[in-house]
Amino acid sequence: MMRWSRYRSAALVTLFAILVSLLAFLLIKAFSRETSTYFESRDLLRQLKQLDARLDAKILKTRISDEYNYNLLAIPIADSSRRWDQLVVQNSSLDNSSIWQARKKAYLDATAEKNKLIEQFQAHNTALRDDLETLSAIEDTVQTDLEPFSAEHPVETLSVLYSASKLTLSALEYAQHVSNGKADKIERQIQHLAAQKTSLPAALGPSIDKLIAQANVVVSEQPQVNDLLDRIGFIPVAASLDGINELLNEIQRRAELQDRQYLIYLSVCAALMAVLVFYLIIRQLRSYALINQMNSALQLSNDRLEQRVEERTRELKEAQSELMDAARTAGMAEIATNVLHNVGNVLNSVNISADLVTRKIRSSKAQGLTKAVQLMNEHADDLGDFVSRDEKGKLLPAYLNQLAAAVATEQTEIIQELAQLSKSVDHIKEIVATQQSYAGAAKLLEAVNITDLFEDALRMNSGALNRHKVTVLKDYHPVPTFLGDKHRLLLILINLISNAKYAVSDLTNRDRDITLGVRVVDGKTLRISVKDEGEGIAPENLARIFTHGFTTRKDGHGFGLHSCALAALEMDGRLYVHSDGPGRGALFTLDIPLQTIHMQDEHPAANASPTSAY
Repeated sequence: MMRWSRYRSAALVTLFAILVSLLAFLLIKAFSRETSTYFESRDLLRQLKQLDARLDAKILKTRISDEYNYNLLAIPIADSSRRWDQLVVQNSSLDNSSIWQARKKAYLDATAEKNKLIEQFQAHNTALRDDLETLSAIEDTVQTDLEPFSAEHPVETLSVLYSASKLTLSALEYAQHVSNGKADKIERQIQHLAAQKTSLPAALGPSIDKLIAQANVVVSEQPQVNDLLDRIGFIPVAASLDGINELLNEIQRRAELQDRQYLIYLSVCAALMAVLVFYLIIRQLRSYALINQMNSALQLSNDRLEQRVEERTRELKEAQSELMDAARTAGMAEIATNVLHNVGNVLNSVNISADLVTRKIRSSKAQGLTKAVQLMNEHADDLGDFVSRDEKGKLLPAYLNQLAAAVATEQTEIIQELAQLSKSVDHIKEIVATQQSYAGAAKLLEAVNITDLFEDALRMNSGALNRHKVTVLKDYHPVPTFLGDKHRLLLILINLISNAKYAVSDLTNRDRDITLGVRVVDGKTLRISVKDEGEGIAPENLARIFTHGFTTRKDGHGFGLHSCALAALEMDGRLYVHSDGPGRGALFTLDIPLQTIHMQDEHPAANASPTSAY
């Protein structure tokens, strides 16, 4: 029985190996030909036809344009040559095909003939264009040479100028529309101008001869240029590319037919393998009973091991909870420190305002009012005569007017200082109220407007930011109101802003800028970033930046960033940092799940979270 079982197993293994080998062979045959080569070749053929059409267009443009650059013709020719080389390399497997060789030769012959005609066209068209460009200038030279002669012989001069202008115009018209009639007309005008030249001084002959020579060049070169353009247009480059395309289509059709045959063979082989696999599965199921018995014994050992693991895990969780509580306390201390700094800065403004009011009252012009009243009391019986006749009495009304104006000015200044003092007191109330509004919950999910939360964090850091002349840039993207832990978010934002402020506080060679950013990533993650252009972080410190107690500041304690990292973990988020090195700034990024209010309504149980005061 054991021997028969071994024979059967060997037979199954042999059969399975045969089927696998057959399947591998068919797969290799089916996918040995790279089908993408066909589509790439067709794309190259399409590009070659486009480049040929573009070359024709550029040639025509050089024919009709006054500003021509034959170097532009080399670009499509070079591109065509490069793509043709790619096409030949991709279809190197067809080198033994006589049809492929014939059609490849037809294309190469067509392109060689076309390039030859293009070179001839460039030579003739260059001469023609240069002649046309200088034709008008030569006419102006003729006119300049005739000016000294015009005073003595005005009729002959005007006649020659008229003939020269007609010849120039006829040559330009002939360059646009070639015809035998226009050529004969130019020939007659040349003969007439040559006859007129005999009546002029010999010194005027060279410029007229040059004009006649330029006109003859136009008559001789323009028909050749037009003939070359026609011959270039009849070169069958596109037709030869179409022939290659038809050959590739036929090869692709045959290959697809062969692929379908291989797919049929693959289907049959896969069906046989499926039957064999099904049989092996049935045999495998029979062995599960024995495996289950062995698993039962292992399960007992695993249960004991799990109990030990649970005990160790519980101990680790307790230690972690104590560490998180300590970090949370440190974070709240950081918030309290910021609040005290801000309140202290505002109190400085209050002291300044109070001191100014005190000094203004002590030096008030109102003291002069007492003297004026005393003087009036001394002359109470003859006050009218005193004011109208006495020298001091006459000055009293003007003095009172000046005193009233000075007292009014002092009153306005004192009111302004008191208003500033009141505003500073309100600012202190606002700072304290903001801190108290976040000082109640251990983990309370509530509606959060991230922009308002950023502004609260900035207010708590406003004193230090203003003192160090830090500019805050804001890159806020639209973010919906979401459910989150305001306290933990505020703790993180205050620490990150404070950290960025310290990073830029010593900069002297560039602006002290920090950038606050917020956006939604992938529709389900809120990304908050604080970027500074400050001292940066050394590569060896990046891995330790969030470690408890690690700091690079002399007066730092190493709790802030560690507490931020723990707070991020408590919100199922992640806080990470990137820096290109010392002196190149740093970017702190916080990613937390975005839980909108609509999502929270679908899971009411999520609203139930404990609260505790601290």
